[in-house]
Amino acid sequence: MDSVMEAPGGEPGYKHTGWVSLFPDAGQFAYKFDEVTTHDALLVGRVTYESFAGAWPTYEGEFADRMNGMPKFVVSNTLQAADWTNSTILRGDPIEEVKKLKASFDGKLLVGGSHILIQALKEHDLIDEYRLMVFPIVLGSGFRLFESAEETATMDLVDVKQFGSIVNLTYHPARR
Repeated sequence: MDSVMEAPGGEPGYKHTGWVSLFPDAGQFAYKFDEVTTHDALLVGRVTYESFAGAWPTYEGEFADRMNGMPKFVVSNTLQAADWTNSTILRGDPIEEVKKLKASFDGKLLVGGSHILIQALKEHDLIDEYRLMVFPIVLGSGFRLFESAEETATMDLVDVKQFGSIVNLTYHPARR
């Protein structure tokens, strides 16, 4: 509820790691599967890429097949190789690289995790849709989607879905 987005799935080294597992719900899983099947590629930063690339190839099933098979773009100037299937490293100025990708890619991009990348994309108005999965927990620490009390963002609500005590709110930035 406090917009913390860090270590939801059990990533090591974080005191609240794995907090999503406190709220198991089949609807949440189905929603996330639908999310990856209705997008054409995944856009992530290096840290999220390394986490995903270390986990997804070991999973089986439709969700894993989709994650492993879909095109993946990694914004990084330090990643030496992107060996996960269908991965491409975007080197150089991150904002310029994402602008070029958005202009040339014929499809919908999904950003997963990627705290640092998301902060830059927000700052440069490069996010077309926010899908905020709100869990009934306040963690009190960790990377937040909205980091600063001075940060303001006006949004238009376009969809609401509920999975038990979890609510997914979909917003489009209000470009007034």
